[in-house]
Amino acid sequence: MKRLDKIYEGKAKILYLTDDPDSLIQYFKDDATAFDATKRGTIQQKGVFNNKISSILFKELEGKGIPTHFVKSLSEREMLVKKVEIIPVEVTMRNIVAGGMSKLLALEEGIKLNTPVLEYHYKNDALHDPLINDYHILALKIAAASELDIIKEYSFKINTILKDFFDKRNLDLVDFKLEFGRYKGKVLLADEISPDTCRLWEKGTGKKLDKDRFRRDLGNIEEAYQEVLKRVLS
Repeated sequence: MKRLDKIYEGKAKILYLTDDPDSLIQYFKDDATAFDATKRGTIQQKGVFNNKISSILFKELEGKGIPTHFVKSLSEREMLVKKVEIIPVEVTMRNIVAGGMSKLLALEEGIKLNTPVLEYHYKNDALHDPLINDYHILALKIAAASELDIIKEYSFKINTILKDFFDKRNLDLVDFKLEFGRYKGKVLLADEISPDTCRLWEKGTGKKLDKDRFRRDLGNIEEAYQEVLKRVLS
């Protein structure tokens, strides 16, 4: 697959056109950002770790009935993906109180939720990705009702699959972010699934093995990402 012009560069990834109009190359960078990119840095080999982790998790989800944009791995930092139109809504699935939910509701981090919580955030950096609900999405025509039904169904199913996957590797899936896109009339899971987008705590110790190590200046960031990859490969 021939890599052509760059069409998008975000905080963590670059997208390139290919000689197939339906496919893109997604390149994973080592750049790290937090707090609406007010904090910036570099996590050595992060792109390599996240590409490998995402590839494995996309395959796991595909095997259990979740359609994704993933086609195949191309190199240490690149994967071939379907060219989707991203729906500008971030879905957050929460199993344990942490991060934004802790701040929003003044709850102590670490409380296990009786049921998974699904949140929608409008993808808009200038507005700091505000929390929205189904009615905002429908009223603003961000997604159709049928698309929203599919997104909800997939999000809860993905949560069940990933919780079980990480549980077997002695990790708690605290919460995670998902993005979806349209491809030839269908809704597909897109973006990535990695320690950049998931909170992962080691069972028993509560050790954070995710991007919070960068956000909160906890150190040993590269080691944490490498440890997640090691467990995902096991």
